[in-house]
Amino acid sequence: MQILIVLAYLILTIVIGLYSKKKIKSSKTFDGVGLGTLMCVCVGAGEWIGGTATTGISEYGYEYGISGAWYTIANGIGMFFLALFFAKLYRSMKTPTVTGILGKYIGNRARIVASVLSIFLTIVLGSIPIIAIGTIGETLFHINAAVSILIMGAGVLLYTVFGGMMAVGYTNIMHMVVLYSGIILAVILCLGGIDGGFSTLKDTLPASYFSLTGIGMPKISSWVVASLLGACVSQAGLQPILASKDIKTAVRSSYIIAIIVGVFGFMTAILGMIAKVQFPGLADAKLALPTLMMSLNPISGGLVMAAIIAAVLSTASPIFLACGTLFTRDIYLETKLGRDRKDDDAHVLKVSRYVTLIAGITSIVLALIYYRQKALDIAYFAYSIRASLFVVLLLGIYWRKTSQKAANIAMLSTGLVGLFWIIYKNVVGQYPIHPNFSETYAAILTSLIVTVVGSIIAYKRKNK
Repeated sequence: MQILIVLAYLILTIVIGLYSKKKIKSSKTFDGVGLGTLMCVCVGAGEWIGGTATTGISEYGYEYGISGAWYTIANGIGMFFLALFFAKLYRSMKTPTVTGILGKYIGNRARIVASVLSIFLTIVLGSIPIIAIGTIGETLFHINAAVSILIMGAGVLLYTVFGGMMAVGYTNIMHMVVLYSGIILAVILCLGGIDGGFSTLKDTLPASYFSLTGIGMPKISSWVVASLLGACVSQAGLQPILASKDIKTAVRSSYIIAIIVGVFGFMTAILGMIAKVQFPGLADAKLALPTLMMSLNPISGGLVMAAIIAAVLSTASPIFLACGTLFTRDIYLETKLGRDRKDDDAHVLKVSRYVTLIAGITSIVLALIYYRQKALDIAYFAYSIRASLFVVLLLGIYWRKTSQKAANIAMLSTGLVGLFWIIYKNVVGQYPIHPNFSETYAAILTSLIVTVVGSIIAYKRKNK
């Protein structure tokens, strides 16, 4: 029964997504244009919640407790920060990409460099919901994770390539309803399935599981800083905001997304804690949520598993779409590759679809390679580099001396430093310099120092 419910939901999603192809009249509608509040909220919230906020947070809930919810709390804080200070400015720029905004303040070459880096980071992030798909398939269908990743990954990629933003929007409206109602149902049923409910949970688990700082302040602060800055440059999360019908819609949607995303992680962290009580000997904490759902009665379990599938699909599709938009708008049409084809909209639409397809395939391949890694750790490597891009954008907006060359060097240096930090941690077991000085701080500091120092040097040379 559970398998049938999930399969039916997958088929319905693909059908709705493919039907949306009829709504695509131009390359602009493929990227998104004139979106109302409902679609902006559902696409934006879906990008932030997704598989990481379900299987990822339940994994940390299983290992650390309620403090695993800081992933979505941090994202909610980031979106609130965006709504308060930047949503109005961004929407007023009338560009479909965040890197396009950076280009307007710093220069076109910086726009291209930022786009290349953003595409790389977005593809990395795209692997995370696909990893969640592997976990679900492994637990629910009892099939090899790689097979699950290939089959379900291909399904979400298919409707995204054909239907663009319209497919993402229509399917995400359904996903958000199923996702929230399903997770609330899961918390109620799973707590009800324990004799004594929450009291038993509290008596069984260590006290640290009920502390909001149980996972450690270094990790929490790193998440918050990365989300606070990264939310302001996430193309997948911001694309519906940039495509909103007006400024008021952009700001309103950002505030609503902040609330929806911020509170979600508490529920999945609690589910991870319940799984720790009921299944304390799991070999892989990543299986906590799917295993718990399989313990419910077939109909309830199937509905909740459909909700988890909804979370995964709601994230993967906007990420794939974002890659196509970034490449087409900021690289292809701004270089010799396609500068002469701007007026051929059918051609531009075709390029967007091809690039979206390639980006999706690459994310699926990465998911197959890094399936056994912690999803949140992968996410926050990308978030850290993304946060450093916001530092460059912020300087470009508010500091007129910002040099395009310095910004380019800073963005490339940041990527290398962040990568070195992660490799060093995996090899040695702790970060360079200090155990709490994570890749987030290293990336942001590198971006700030290189941009400021490089810009001052360039300014002095120019005025000699």
